[in-house]
This record gives sequence, structure tokens and C-alpha cells, in this order.
Amino acid sequence: MATANNHKELDMSTTTTFDLSRFTRAAEERDAATQLSMYRADATVTIADRIAQPRAPHVLHNRGEIQTWLEDMYGRDMTHTVQHTVADETGVAYTQACRYPDGTNVLCATVIELDGGQIVSQTVVQAWDEQ
Repeated sequence: MATANNHKELDMSTTTTFDLSRFTRAAEERDAATQLSMYRADATVTIADRIAQPRAPHVLHNRGEIQTWLEDMYGRDMTHTVQHTVADETGVAYTQACRYPDGTNVLCATVIELDGGQIVSQTVVQAWDEQ
């Protein structure tokens, strides 16, 4: 089901096998529901940036927390372009370039660990233009 923001409603109970092409397409289309469906219920996401530095990164501990993060990220008025993907049977890595309408850029590098076809952990390092 689509919302007013042209995003699918998120169903926490739906899980699908990870597919890199579908996952990256969902990022570029700001489709949080498709991405969320590929995370295992107990997945973790660790985010490091200027605010949440490596000694105390921001850690999301389950699909509920990951859903909030994805909805926030894809709810923002910005473009997302996935670049430089690599994959093997244990995981994937890629960079993602984002841009706000005012020209502010965000660059993200992420590494995803897979187990049983689901995302079990993800590490994100991101940086953005200072105003």
C-alpha cells in the first residue's frame, strides 16, 4: 500500500531473502519497506559519523529501531545513488551518495553481513557537508 509520500506501508512481519539489486533499487527509490523486509528480526545496524563517533557509535538493535531509521532517512527530501557495490555469499558492501535540494551532500559507506539470506548486521560510516 502506498502512503501520501509515495512510500509503501511497512509491515514488520514480512521478510524476504536479500537481493542486492532489489535492495539498492529500494534505496534509490526511497522504499524503506522493501529494505526492511530483508533484515532479520534481531538484526543490528551500527552507525558512525561526526556525531556518533567510533568510540560510541549509534547502534540499532532490532527491526523496529531499523524501521524508524529507514523511515527517517527515506522520508527526507533528498536523492540517493548507490555506487561501487561488491558482494559474496557472506555479505555486501557499497557506497551511497545522497544530495539534498540545497546542494548539501552526504556520503555513506556500508558493509552488510548476511546469514540465511537475511541481513544480520550492518555497519554504516557517513559524512556530510558542513554548512
